[in-house]
Amino acid sequence: QVPLVESGGGLVQSGDSLRLSCAASGRTFSRSNMGWFRQTPGKEREFVAVMSWVGNAYYADSVQGRFSISRDNDKGTVVLQMNNLKPEDTAIYFCAAGGMIGTGMPPWRGGDYWGLGIQVTVSA
Repeated sequence: QVPLVESGGGLVQSGDSLRLSCAASGRTFSRSNMGWFRQTPGKEREFVAVMSWVGNAYYADSVQGRFSISRDNDKGTVVLQMNNLKPEDTAIYFCAAGGMIGTGMPPWRGGDYWGLGIQVTVSA
């Protein structure tokens, strides 16, 4: 059973918005950090955003001011609101849970639990 399930991806134009959701399946992550990574072909998975279980949010510089992360611990969901999308945001987006948040960059390298990923494509 996949522990995390992403939804909300798709094809949009530059400047548009998308809302990605991630739902926990089979277990609760209310006391785990939850967030998002993305990956494009030939590149390593890249940190996007994370929200700690107490509600502190951290973002990659490339999405700061455009993306917003939120979570609902009761529902076991984490949401990534993506505004003013750019073609360089095109990637497969992965939801993750667990791990520790540190003081370096990136502040989070994910955890033990991952979703299968969802495609986001932004056309110019």
